[in-house]
Amino acid sequence: MKKNMGSADRIVRIRLAVILATLYYGGYISGTLGIVLIIVAVVFAVTSFVSFCPAYVPFGLNTCSTKEKK
Repeated sequence: MKKNMGSADRIVRIRLAVILATLYYGGYISGTLGIVLIIVAVVFAVTSFVSFCPAYVPFGLNTCSTKEKK
């Protein structure tokens, strides 16, 4: 897998995952919505740690800055 997520994108996803987990475990969200948001939080965390988002591939998105070699 080639990295397609930049550091800013990764930081935002990790922060969102932490916020969603806090809301769920704090009891602010529950039920089906809570479960769906926890799944989203897990996906955000995993994609942040591996620096690859499969949803970016079909759209050709790449937030990872690459240095050109001369």
